[in-house]
Amino acid sequence: MTTSTAATIRVRKRDGSLEPYDGYEIAESISAAARGLEEAIERTTQICSELEIVLFDQITTEQLDEAVIQVALQNVKDDPAYDTIAARLLVKTLYKQVFGQTHDLFGEAVEAAVNTSTAKAIEDRGLKPALQPRVDLKQLEEGKDVEFEVVIEVLPEIGKLDFSGVELERLKAEVPAKDVDEAIERISKANREQKPVDPPRPAQKGDAIKLDFVGSVDGVEFPGGAAEDYVLELGSGSFIPGFEDQLLGAEVGKTVDVKVTFPADYGNAELAGKDAVFKCTIKEVREFVDKPADDELAKKHNFENLEAMRTAVSDRIGQDYQQVSRTMIKRQLLDKLADSHKFDVPEGLVEGEFNAIWERVEEARKAGQEVGDDEEKMKKEYREIAERRVRLGLLLADVGRSNAIDVTPEELNQAVMREAMRYPGQERQVLEFYSKNAELKERLRAPIFEEKTVDFILELAKVTEKTVTPEELFKAAREAEEAEEGGDKAKE
Repeated sequence: MTTSTAATIRVRKRDGSLEPYDGYEIAESISAAARGLEEAIERTTQICSELEIVLFDQITTEQLDEAVIQVALQNVKDDPAYDTIAARLLVKTLYKQVFGQTHDLFGEAVEAAVNTSTAKAIEDRGLKPALQPRVDLKQLEEGKDVEFEVVIEVLPEIGKLDFSGVELERLKAEVPAKDVDEAIERISKANREQKPVDPPRPAQKGDAIKLDFVGSVDGVEFPGGAAEDYVLELGSGSFIPGFEDQLLGAEVGKTVDVKVTFPADYGNAELAGKDAVFKCTIKEVREFVDKPADDELAKKHNFENLEAMRTAVSDRIGQDYQQVSRTMIKRQLLDKLADSHKFDVPEGLVEGEFNAIWERVEEARKAGQEVGDDEEKMKKEYREIAERRVRLGLLLADVGRSNAIDVTPEELNQAVMREAMRYPGQERQVLEFYSKNAELKERLRAPIFEEKTVDFILELAKVTEKTVTPEELFKAAREAEEAEEGGDKAKE
């Protein structure tokens, strides 16, 4: 659309003088005329299926032309100084001049009319669109009537749901004392102190040595291959394979040439697969001194005493067990809902979910992963998976909507805080990032809504508890996951 000539438009007044006429007002008037065409549209509706409705619409050129002229004249008709007949002719003459090409204006009018008529059809029929309506222009030529159709995919009517007959089993595992003992032992080990070996002796496995080292490939040092006063625990496996073994028996003040080969899949492609030599100077050999698990250790970790720390550790382990149990019963619930609720779902939603799955498959293939050879069979399976996911998503959304389940601002803020805690030392930056990205923050709403809806259904279902050992719990979880992977090859 262009108004480059609008500044030169003049309207002749009754006294014969020329008065500038605001081309921008003409543009706005014509746009308003297009928006006002809805009442003049001839409309028919065809219901193709329960989930798809097609609107067949038509706009005539006469309707558009007359509407444009009438609205444009609103700017001058009440002013006796202007000759309305002359103004009408002016508008018709400048119709193309102001907007460039008539069909550009026509396209704008059609778009406005389509939006208006579609919104009215949705409102009149109480439809719930699943996706943005699809518009197919059947005819759009200057001088001819415009014909088009609008396809609206709607959400299915799921109806009243009764979950009282859903039977589920929740596995419950108590926290054994030995699990707490092992956790406390790991905490104690992580807090061990180091002291120089006295009397001096060669380094052995389990010692920590302080050393300087410089690495080189073919006699040339490489970036990142040197360090000073580095403390390395022998036997920790934190360095390249073979590195730590060659330092066993090393003594303070001695130099050791450690010869290694970088793994073929090493992160730095320039070093991957190459032989290297690290010249290591041993500065100190240290041994670890165990710290007893006592009240002093507990206070170091902000607990009143050892018993309070044991209680907190037990609670944390219990939460981990509960999360595993929760994941399993949720999987049970979704499987039962999928099996017992069969209804048609919008093809557009299924297609979108399938494309997302297939995109991950293609990425895995490009990365060299084995994804299967029978592409047609894979696509069929993944489409079934996509349909199942869409159906479950619509079902849970309907349950949540019907029962006024919502995500509160407090819950959303808590989710943001949990995200921030995943990045120790960067919490402030993460919080600021979410505060400046409202759309990203809103993405956290969906999983919270889903979990609340699942909790709501679990309250209505028949849930029996079965006490198991932690080993039995994790075994059952692995088996359930393997079974799901066998039937659902789309990796999350």
